Amino acid sequence: MEPDFAPAVDQELAAIAGPAPQKPGVKDLRGLLWASIDNDDSKDLDQLSVAERMPGGNTRILVAIADVDALVRKDTAIDAHARKNTTSVYTPAAIFPMLPTMLSTGLTSLNQDEDRLSMVADMVFDASGVLLESDLYRAVVRNHAKLAYRSVAAWLDGAGPMPEPLAAVPGLDDNLKAQDEIAQKLAALRHQRGALSLETIEPKAVFDGEALSDLVRDPRNRAKQIIEDFMIAANGVTASFLDKKGFPSLRRVLRSPERWDRLSELAAGFGVTFPDEPDARALETFLAARRAADPEKFPDLSLSVVKLIGRGEYAVDRPGADPPGHFGLAVRDYTHSTAPNRRFPDLITQRLLKAALAGSPLPYPQKELDALAMHCTRREDDATKVERRVTKSAAALLLTGRIGETFDAIVTGASAKGTWARLTSPPVEGKIESGAAGLDVGDRVRVKLVHTDVDEGFIDLARA
Repeated sequence: MEPDFAPAVDQELAAIAGPAPQKPGVKDLRGLLWASIDNDDSKDLDQLSVAERMPGGNTRILVAIADVDALVRKDTAIDAHARKNTTSVYTPAAIFPMLPTMLSTGLTSLNQDEDRLSMVADMVFDASGVLLESDLYRAVVRNHAKLAYRSVAAWLDGAGPMPEPLAAVPGLDDNLKAQDEIAQKLAALRHQRGALSLETIEPKAVFDGEALSDLVRDPRNRAKQIIEDFMIAANGVTASFLDKKGFPSLRRVLRSPERWDRLSELAAGFGVTFPDEPDARALETFLAARRAADPEKFPDLSLSVVKLIGRGEYAVDRPGADPPGHFGLAVRDYTHSTAPNRRFPDLITQRLLKAALAGSPLPYPQKELDALAMHCTRREDDATKVERRVTKSAAALLLTGRIGETFDAIVTGASAKGTWARLTSPPVEGKIESGAAGLDVGDRVRVKLVHTDVDEGFIDLARA
């Protein structure tokens, strides 16, 4: 991957005078109560959302996606860098953005109190969360409040005060509650259809000045659920829209798990019998029951399931074809469209949408789309390796003074290459160098820390 931008990128940036101007025929939706909800430290804001309560118990949800293509034109030097890396890389040490920060956190970011061009997914749901109608179009929008997951979730749960940016916009509190209500219905409906209730632990770096001081859990919360469910819905209607227009789409797919036999073994350990063939509803029923029975250990079980169902990939879906769908989300039509500042597949989708709306030719030939799908999948795997490697170095740094201590852990990987386990606290992964015989993904084990190597990111464990 390319960590630095080429001189040609700087030359193109110097020629950009400001945000993309409003275009003729683009809707003006700046008066709606748009707001963003993201991580506390996020600066590359890709999406806004707003709700409208309608007669008969229906709810209209609009999701605005940053129009990155308006400034990042195809086949420019900026586009070439984004196409090579295909994703921003987030590590505890530094962020390597897919696009220059002048754009991703500035001119193409949906920043508060700034007018920005966007692609809007306009959706109407009934009282139970069923999609009734949808449309996609271009619009100029304005973010009225930059909100953060943790403070919004605390407020929605009644565990914290109303965040100041929320209180500063009259009517936004009621609007956010309407968004929360429909998001919960969307989630419930998806899980009834077999979407998996997974809750993995993502370690988040904590710094004291410039010194790494800890790695802590970054749990899911109610505000994250709002955004996740709206993005799933927007990605779904985007894929369907392109199909109806006779355009191909770059789908995000997760095929049926190859290690269903091991998933069945995990369930059998709790007295549950799975069908012989992969069944998302059976797996979700099992997960929901385990979450209710043992919420403390549920993230460990979730991690095992994530490892066993495998990773997603990008694949081109041609009009009229039967896409493989996404096993984990229990959806047939699903693309990536909602994060064009940080993911190249989303920028590809945006260009396909614009061409479909304008009746223009395909911006990418079919063979090029096929090659890009494979390239984006490989690059995502590369980015994951980089992020995991730097996180392991951070973890090794934290654990260097704890050689000889023992920890509770869960096995996260078992193959000919070796066996890995994640410690319960701190939530970091290491390789079991001795005593790994007979262990498989999902097994709980007691391990001793025997060696660390910060430069290599090695954390070596022995079964205790």
